Amino acid sequence: MAVLNIVKDGDEILRKKCRPVVQFNERTKRLLDDMKDTLHKANGVGLAAPQVGVLRRVCIIECEPGELIELINPEIIEQSGEQEEVEGCLSVPGRWGITHRPMKVKVRAFDRDGNSFEVEGEGLLARAICHETDHLDGVIFYDKAVRMLSKDEIEESDDE
Repeated sequence: MAVLNIVKDGDEILRKKCRPVVQFNERTKRLLDDMKDTLHKANGVGLAAPQVGVLRRVCIIECEPGELIELINPEIIEQSGEQEEVEGCLSVPGRWGITHRPMKVKVRAFDRDGNSFEVEGEGLLARAICHETDHLDGVIFYDKAVRMLSKDEIEESDDE
Protein backbone atom coordinates (compact mmCIF):
# COMPACT_ATOMS: atom_id res chain seq x y z
CA MET A 1 0.00 0.00 0.00
CA ALA A 2 1.00 3.65 0.09
CA VAL A 3 1.51 6.46 2.54
CA LEU A 4 -0.41 9.48 1.27
CA ASN A 5 0.34 13.16 1.83
CA ILE A 6 -1.77 14.73 4.57
CA VAL A 7 -3.41 17.97 3.44
CA LYS A 8 -2.58 20.88 5.76
CA ASP A 9 -4.76 23.66 7.14
CA GLY A 10 -5.37 26.37 4.57
CA ASP A 11 -5.99 23.95 1.69
CA GLU A 12 -9.54 24.58 0.44
CA ILE A 13 -10.30 20.85 0.15
CA LEU A 14 -10.57 20.68 3.96
CA ARG A 15 -13.56 23.05 3.79
CA LYS A 16 -15.54 21.13 1.18
CA LYS A 17 -18.41 18.76 1.85
CA CYS A 18 -17.61 15.21 0.76
CA ARG A 19 -19.73 13.12 -1.59
CA PRO A 20 -21.11 9.74 -0.51
CA VAL A 21 -19.47 6.54 -1.67
CA VAL A 22 -21.84 4.77 -4.06
CA GLN A 23 -19.59 2.00 -5.37
CA PHE A 24 -17.84 -0.31 -2.93
CA ASN A 25 -15.02 -1.46 -5.17
CA GLU A 26 -11.25 -1.97 -5.29
CA ARG A 27 -10.67 1.77 -5.45
CA THR A 28 -12.51 2.22 -2.13
CA LYS A 29 -10.57 -0.64 -0.55
CA ARG A 30 -7.26 0.77 -1.78
CA LEU A 31 -8.18 4.19 -0.32
CA LEU A 32 -8.95 2.58 3.05
CA ASP A 33 -5.68 0.61 3.00
CA ASP A 34 -3.64 3.68 2.03
CA MET A 35 -5.38 5.74 4.72
CA LYS A 36 -4.47 3.09 7.30
CA ASP A 37 -0.80 3.20 6.26
CA THR A 38 -0.89 7.01 6.37
CA LEU A 39 -2.53 7.06 9.81
CA HIS A 40 0.04 4.66 11.24
CA LYS A 41 2.97 6.61 9.75
CA ALA A 42 1.58 9.84 11.25
CA ASN A 43 0.88 8.21 14.66
CA GLY A 44 -2.67 9.55 14.60
CA VAL A 45 -5.99 8.38 16.02
CA GLY A 46 -8.16 9.17 13.02
CA LEU A 47 -8.04 10.25 9.41
CA ALA A 48 -10.73 11.40 6.99
CA ALA A 49 -10.53 11.13 3.20
CA PRO A 50 -10.41 14.90 2.58
CA GLN A 51 -7.25 14.99 4.70
CA VAL A 52 -5.58 12.96 1.95
CA GLY A 53 -7.19 14.95 -0.86
CA VAL A 54 -10.20 12.71 -1.56
CA LEU A 55 -13.70 14.22 -1.34
CA ARG A 56 -15.52 11.04 -0.31
CA ARG A 57 -17.36 10.23 2.92
CA VAL A 58 -14.72 7.86 4.27
CA CYS A 59 -12.85 7.94 7.56
CA ILE A 60 -10.88 5.60 9.77
CA ILE A 61 -10.27 5.58 13.51
CA GLU A 62 -7.85 3.58 15.64
CA CYS A 63 -7.96 4.55 19.31
CA GLU A 64 -6.39 1.26 20.37
CA PRO A 65 -3.59 -0.36 18.36
CA GLY A 66 -4.98 -3.08 16.11
CA GLU A 67 -8.61 -1.97 16.53
CA LEU A 68 -9.16 -0.08 13.29
CA ILE A 69 -12.69 1.13 12.52
CA GLU A 70 -13.47 1.92 8.90
CA LEU A 71 -16.50 4.15 8.36
CA ILE A 72 -17.97 4.74 4.91
CA ASN A 73 -20.86 7.22 4.63
CA PRO A 74 -21.03 7.55 8.44
CA GLU A 75 -24.03 9.13 10.11
CA ILE A 76 -24.21 9.87 13.83
CA ILE A 77 -27.62 8.60 14.91
CA GLU A 78 -27.41 9.01 18.70
CA GLN A 79 -25.39 11.09 21.13
CA SER A 80 -25.49 11.73 24.85
CA GLY A 81 -23.55 13.34 27.64
CA GLU A 82 -20.69 15.71 27.12
CA GLN A 83 -16.95 15.93 27.49
CA GLU A 84 -14.51 18.79 27.30
CA GLU A 85 -11.06 17.71 26.18
CA VAL A 86 -7.95 18.83 24.36
CA GLU A 87 -8.09 18.04 20.66
CA GLY A 88 -5.65 18.29 17.78
CA CYS A 89 -5.55 17.28 14.12
CA LEU A 90 -3.04 15.79 11.69
CA SER A 91 -3.98 18.53 9.21
CA VAL A 92 -3.32 21.25 11.80
CA PRO A 93 0.06 20.29 13.26
CA GLY A 94 1.19 22.01 16.44
CA ARG A 95 -2.20 23.51 17.29
CA TRP A 96 -4.47 22.24 20.03
CA GLY A 97 -7.80 23.38 21.40
CA ILE A 98 -10.39 22.47 23.98
CA THR A 99 -13.62 21.19 22.44
CA HIS A 100 -17.02 20.12 23.70
CA ARG A 101 -18.09 16.78 22.29
CA PRO A 102 -20.70 14.18 23.28
CA MET A 103 -19.48 11.57 25.78
CA LYS A 104 -21.22 8.78 23.84
CA VAL A 105 -22.20 8.44 20.20
CA LYS A 106 -23.69 5.79 17.97
CA VAL A 107 -22.81 5.90 14.30
CA ARG A 108 -24.31 4.01 11.36
CA ALA A 109 -21.98 3.40 8.43
CA PHE A 110 -20.97 0.91 5.76
CA ASP A 111 -17.93 -1.33 5.75
CA ARG A 112 -15.57 -1.79 2.80
CA ASP A 113 -17.88 -4.42 1.29
CA GLY A 114 -21.00 -2.23 1.45
CA ASN A 115 -22.54 -3.86 4.53
CA SER A 116 -24.36 -1.54 6.93
CA PHE A 117 -23.33 -1.64 10.59
CA GLU A 118 -23.50 0.45 13.75
CA VAL A 119 -20.81 1.17 16.30
CA GLU A 120 -21.03 2.90 19.66
CA GLY A 121 -18.20 4.92 21.11
CA GLU A 122 -17.51 6.54 24.44
CA GLY A 123 -14.82 8.98 25.54
CA LEU A 124 -11.93 9.19 23.07
CA LEU A 125 -13.71 7.03 20.49
CA ALA A 126 -16.81 9.26 20.61
CA ARG A 127 -14.63 12.33 20.23
CA ALA A 128 -12.73 10.77 17.30
CA ILE A 129 -15.97 9.78 15.53
CA CYS A 130 -17.26 13.35 15.84
CA HIS A 131 -13.94 14.86 14.76
CA GLU A 132 -13.61 12.67 11.65
CA THR A 133 -17.25 12.97 10.57
CA ASP A 134 -16.91 16.76 10.94
CA HIS A 135 -14.06 16.62 8.39
CA LEU A 136 -16.49 15.05 5.90
CA ASP A 137 -18.61 18.22 6.14
CA GLY A 138 -15.69 20.65 5.87
CA VAL A 139 -15.50 21.36 9.61
CA ILE A 140 -12.14 21.55 11.39
CA PHE A 141 -11.83 20.98 15.15
CA TYR A 142 -10.92 24.60 15.88
CA ASP A 143 -14.29 25.66 14.45
CA LYS A 144 -15.80 24.00 17.51
CA ALA A 145 -13.06 24.79 20.02
CA VAL A 146 -14.13 26.75 23.05
CA ARG A 147 -10.52 27.85 23.43
CA MET A 148 -7.30 27.30 21.52
CA LEU A 149 -4.23 26.57 23.62
CA SER A 150 -1.19 28.80 23.53
CA LYS A 151 2.25 27.44 22.72
CA ASP A 152 3.19 27.84 26.41
CA GLU A 153 0.17 25.77 27.53
CA ILE A 154 1.08 23.01 25.07
CA GLU A 155 4.69 22.94 26.24
CA GLU A 156 3.55 22.84 29.91
CA SER A 157 1.36 19.79 29.24
CA ASP A 158 4.31 18.08 27.50
CA ASP A 159 6.42 18.54 30.63
CA GLU A 160 3.89 16.86 32.92
